[in-house]
Amino acid sequence: MLSAERTAIARRGRRLEYFTIAWNSIEGLIAIAAGAFAGSISLVGFGVDSFIEVTSGAALLWRMSGDDDARREHRETITLRIVGGCFVALAVYVGYEAVMDLISSSQPRSSRVGIALAAVSLVVMPVLARAKRRVAKALASGAMRADARQTDFCMYLSAILLAGLALNLIAGWWWADPIAALAMTPLIIKEGVSALRGDACCD
Repeated sequence: MLSAERTAIARRGRRLEYFTIAWNSIEGLIAIAAGAFAGSISLVGFGVDSFIEVTSGAALLWRMSGDDDARREHRETITLRIVGGCFVALAVYVGYEAVMDLISSSQPRSSRVGIALAAVSLVVMPVLARAKRRVAKALASGAMRADARQTDFCMYLSAILLAGLALNLIAGWWWADPIAALAMTPLIIKEGVSALRGDACCD
């Protein structure tokens, strides 16, 4: 790939990460505030996931800085481990909170703000993940592929959150959210372990 072309693609990747950081910072703050108000652990957990996405985006920006190939490869390895650590942290948190929800049988109050936030995220995240995958393919970046996969998981969690909040509001099925979140945990752990090993987890 020509240097000018690679520079342009890397610039596009940086813009995506800036957007990821800004979006998830706002999303995380809204989710945590709405979750605390409604007593919803799933909403608070979704907010924590958003801040993990911020960490991942910041790591990717660091990886894409500089022009030296050897330095980029070194940063690639470190960044994969950071993204992998984020996955594992997310899996532990989601799994723990899901189990605690089931044990305590706690039913949060309905949150229309949470439902709206999850619905908007469900639209934005697939578009963002596709754009990241295109950049990852062009740059042959395993770290960007892992970050795109993490954005995919944000989309899945948005769907889980939306279903859980909606079913709680409409049918009173308080257990729907923790069961769905618990089912996602092994998949998240698998992606985290792959990234920690330095694998391009989305090949």
